Amino acid sequence: MSRVKIAIVNSKSFGVYTNAVERLKEVGVVDKIEVEKDLKGKPLAEKLQGYHIIIASVTPNYDREFFEYNKTVVLIVRHGIGYDNIDVEAAREHGVIVARVPGWREREAVAEHTISLMLSALRYVPQSYIAVKEGKWSERAKYVGREINHLTIGIIGFGNIGSRVAEILSKGFNSKIIVYDPYVPREKVESYGYRYATSLEDIARECDIVTLHTALTNETKHMLNEKFFEKAKKGIIIVNTARGELVDTNALVKYIEKGIVAAYSADVVEGEPIGCDHVLLKYPNVIITPHIAAYTFEALAGMDEAVVEAVINYLDKKPIDGIVVYPPSPRSVRN
Repeated sequence: MSRVKIAIVNSKSFGVYTNAVERLKEVGVVDKIEVEKDLKGKPLAEKLQGYHIIIASVTPNYDREFFEYNKTVVLIVRHGIGYDNIDVEAAREHGVIVARVPGWREREAVAEHTISLMLSALRYVPQSYIAVKEGKWSERAKYVGREINHLTIGIIGFGNIGSRVAEILSKGFNSKIIVYDPYVPREKVESYGYRYATSLEDIARECDIVTLHTALTNETKHMLNEKFFEKAKKGIIIVNTARGELVDTNALVKYIEKGIVAAYSADVVEGEPIGCDHVLLKYPNVIITPHIAAYTFEALAGMDEAVVEAVINYLDKKPIDGIVVYPPSPRSVRN
């Protein structure tokens, strides 16, 4: 097996709870590298020149210019499901293989976190906890919530995670489910007993809660925008454990202030990581966790395993699970 240079870039969790780093050291030279989240292009390419394999976090962005100037990388493996910070077409053109963690590795963790955010918004969990800490126990009447089994919930994206969230809500809480995913056949959705929405407008108009489980693409960026919110049912709750950029923050703020959006409960934020002065944090009906939906011991162990398997399978010339891009003429390792 060839020894290669492997860079673990901006990942705070890879190998922390497993022996993943030690396993990679058996096949190559491994370095942990921290770069500014906004570093990209030629400067990023130069920083990572000489490395053959990159274990990539949610930052930085591996854009077209990066692939034009970095001549040594042959494989990028995302330590996660989303790969919107990688220009996959540029990777293909420059012969770089891109892989990610298969969605099933994070399925349970992200689905459970989605439900926890949903219930926290419905039952004012963080707000009432803060009230207790401030000695305001007697103000508990301010925190009258709603029961989820009476609500209609819109699932945007019916893949690994969205389908599991729908299953938990329908079987565990008896909620009514409406699914919007133009890439999933109506027959499949209806076979589960869910209603199939033909447009986002249907979701906005009819749902009490909307939860996002779709990839970030040019098509889906700001899919929850002014047009969506102006059609939304008054009192709608938005839950987002997918990508912050799926929601137009300016439009969201506008409709929070208008009283249309009753709560925004999210694990992701547009432009994350954010500071304590972010505009959304001034609203008491906004709940934000710092992109931890997949942070369970079980999910992280599975993610680490998937990344290590991808690297070893690449070196052994075996199929890689979770392939995003396999170029027609892949680069080879240059020592």
